[in-house]
Amino acid sequence: MSLGARARVRRRPFKRRRVVDAVVNVDMDIVDDVDGTPRQPVKSKAMDVREVEAATRTPGRGPGGSGADGPPRLRTRAAFWVLGLCNNYGYVVMISAAYDILHKNFLAEARPMPGPRQCNYLSTGAILLADILPSLVIKFLSPFLPLWINLRMSVVVVNNVLGFLLVAFASELWVALAGVAAMSLAQGLGEASLLAYTAFFKDKSVVTMWSSGTGAAGVLGAVSYLGLTTLLSPRDALLIMNVVPAAVALAFWVLLVRPRIDVKEDKAVKQPDKVRDGVPMFSSTASFVDKLGDIPPLFKYIFPLFAVYLFEYFINQGLYELIRYESEWLTQAQQYKMFQALYQIGVFVSRTSGGYVPMERTWILAVLQGLNVVYFTLEAVYRMSGSVWVVAVLVVWEGLLGGAAYVRTFFCISTKVVPEKREFSMAMSSVADALGIFTAGLVAIPAHNLLCQLPAPS
Repeated sequence: MSLGARARVRRRPFKRRRVVDAVVNVDMDIVDDVDGTPRQPVKSKAMDVREVEAATRTPGRGPGGSGADGPPRLRTRAAFWVLGLCNNYGYVVMISAAYDILHKNFLAEARPMPGPRQCNYLSTGAILLADILPSLVIKFLSPFLPLWINLRMSVVVVNNVLGFLLVAFASELWVALAGVAAMSLAQGLGEASLLAYTAFFKDKSVVTMWSSGTGAAGVLGAVSYLGLTTLLSPRDALLIMNVVPAAVALAFWVLLVRPRIDVKEDKAVKQPDKVRDGVPMFSSTASFVDKLGDIPPLFKYIFPLFAVYLFEYFINQGLYELIRYESEWLTQAQQYKMFQALYQIGVFVSRTSGGYVPMERTWILAVLQGLNVVYFTLEAVYRMSGSVWVVAVLVVWEGLLGGAAYVRTFFCISTKVVPEKREFSMAMSSVADALGIFTAGLVAIPAHNLLCQLPAPS
């Protein structure tokens, strides 16, 4: 090399030399620092420094990763709490607005069913079916589709807005039900997608924060609708609630520090590179048949959660309205609303704290919730407690069990299932609660009609 050439090399900036070194390292075999296995290069062509950093960055670490300490981790946790809150908020509001939806279209007042008890023709389980069926369908389909998270979240935001607007301006029942269906689809797609997305975050507290947010949605959704409709018309209240889809967009695209993942794996990346530090690098590309084969091992998570939700929503939508106590302080309508509010408080408390309480045998929670069904059925038939306040305490207990089953199920999946299958497992298991709620709605309607024909308790 000539003297002039050497001088030009010496004058070359140090940063440029680092880029050259980075490119060379990418072209070389890299030895894994865990087991010493040679890893194939991510790319073989020259890349600038930003491409090198993006290709070699471990998801959930470093710039933009959820595993980074300090503000990025706090932002990620806060984002998942807000996303959980906003995702379930519209679903809760539609349940709370069910009477207003029916009333402004057809009913001037409740229609009593002839018989010894004071019952309505339409069980609240019928409204529950309308609010859960689209969610159930999308939760079944979602795990088998690519996790195009930005597209999915765009659909969630649009359907949230559409749901609020259709119900607010509906002049016919079918338009209102279309709005309820749009909101249900948004809730189901959002839950299945974001639970699957948690698989790419090393910080597993995001599962607890998501669960806490969904629990808060129950309390805030019911209370905010009640408060707003006290001051405003139901239409104006629903229009104001369009701030919720805006909050979803801000939380996901602004607040959340997202890891870098690819939907389609680069052909040059071999098996050892699919997972780093227990976090998958790529969205699942398994075939439909392979995914079907991954479902049976999930039954130990799905069945207990399904049973818990079947039992608790049968209680909520089939039995609450039949438990009546004479009170100087509370009307029958107020008792029903109080039960629903206390249930949501119990859910919120357990979903917030459940991630820190070790419990892997979630079937125990299903058994306890089954015992609650026995108690509340006897209470609806015989009113054996003698006091609405005794029932109120057990309603909180029911909510605690339901919230604990949810958070413990998904926390166990996020820590026990191998990283490569975690995304699919989280999404597929989200079917359990929707299927339980749907089944509860089917069972609640005939049970309501049967109990209404029984003699009134003395």
